[in-house]
Amino acid sequence: MKILLTGANGYIGMRLLPRLLEMGHEVVCAVRDETRLSIDKETRKKVEVIEIDFLQEVAPNKLPKDIDVAYFLIHLMTVTTKNFDELEAQAARNFNAYVARTNIKQVIYLSGIVNDQNLSKHLWSRKNVENILQDGPFALTVLRAGIIVGSGSSSFEIIRDLCEKLPVMVTPKWVLTKTQPIAIRDVINFLLGVLGHEQTYNDSFDIAGPDVLTYKEMLHQYAEARGFKNWIYTVPVMTPKLSSYWLYFVTSTSYKLALNLVDSMKIEVIAEDTRLQDILGIQPHTYKEAIDMAFIKIAQNSVVSSWKDSMVSGNFNKNLEKYIQVPKFGVLKDVQTLKVEDENKALDNIWKIGGETGWYYGGWLWKIRGFLDKLNGGPGLRRGRTHPDKIFPGDALDFWRVLLADKQKKRLLLFAEMRLPGEAWLEFHIDDNNVLHQTATFRPKGLKGRLYWYSVLPFHFFIFGGMIRNLANS
Repeated sequence: MKILLTGANGYIGMRLLPRLLEMGHEVVCAVRDETRLSIDKETRKKVEVIEIDFLQEVAPNKLPKDIDVAYFLIHLMTVTTKNFDELEAQAARNFNAYVARTNIKQVIYLSGIVNDQNLSKHLWSRKNVENILQDGPFALTVLRAGIIVGSGSSSFEIIRDLCEKLPVMVTPKWVLTKTQPIAIRDVINFLLGVLGHEQTYNDSFDIAGPDVLTYKEMLHQYAEARGFKNWIYTVPVMTPKLSSYWLYFVTSTSYKLALNLVDSMKIEVIAEDTRLQDILGIQPHTYKEAIDMAFIKIAQNSVVSSWKDSMVSGNFNKNLEKYIQVPKFGVLKDVQTLKVEDENKALDNIWKIGGETGWYYGGWLWKIRGFLDKLNGGPGLRRGRTHPDKIFPGDALDFWRVLLADKQKKRLLLFAEMRLPGEAWLEFHIDDNNVLHQTATFRPKGLKGRLYWYSVLPFHFFIFGGMIRNLANS
């Protein structure tokens, strides 16, 4: 079958793509920015990539006419805290208009469990999108999931951050809300199982694991699975805004995501429908099994996708291509050059930068800068990186975003997502003479930007000088 995969560079889409290819399907990846589709060159040869922004005016004849099935994986909850519901509705209407010009037979939509009478804005939006898609010229299959647990999922990373960093927690009362988590592996199996399955056409199904747990129980069971104990005390005085700040500062989540998550965490998300398990013969994993599977992937350095690589995990929601050309005029620079002894070793060092490896010099200064960035509403250093030694355009790298990563041309270009009075690039390039060029470029916004640059210049002298020496020779 020929399958349209929207949200192909998202957390679910990146997991679904290789499985669809393994099954022998033709896949058309619909993305807003082709440059940040994080797949290797061999995989790219097997797929067709089309740039479509479903929030923009519909462009006719953009999609191949012979599409059979589409996955609708467009979620905009982390784009804004205000009108994401309007944006999601617009994207759904535009999607209907696009596929109306194709021979599509089925659309598969991953939604949220909506069995409670009082829905959060997030869950109401999911249900509204479902209603809009039902008007499309196709059979709609809706899978409704709650908390998704897997390596790189936002839910798992938040739980992991909380438990690993805070053995004693004073928490808001929403931690007593019940939910029904599901392993990412089961979500993918359900998404693949309904593909072309006529018994699931024009119907919706709850998908969930076997455990009904409070968020407090989930935190306790995580600690138990990891071999330690934690203590959690609930208080009634934490407002949604305070709860959001608590999640934002303790975990790697963005503030927009934290605010919307807290709004949803007050609602019980429990499956009432298990028909699909029987139809497809799938027995979902327990919550503890989901945690164990996630850590196996982490230990093997085989995390396929992470929510942190989504553009909305930071402050950079623009087209990457516009920033690949580093400006030459009206900028301030720190330029370092050094002859490298072992080109391959230096390249490997560059490709491992950030995350657990760090920035090769002045680690405590980077941590202070990350903390200050977090205080100012930036991503800070907690996002880390998805892979220890692989980098793709569009990936998050601490408080940077990867613009270009070409190991063959020996060049890595990063754009700063930290809060700055200007725009900043950091570039590494090894030339044909085995000279490593390390260039920090800053385009200031007015006097404030220039004052910022000169105030941090003494720190740059030590940090950037030490960094290039360790990259070149360690």
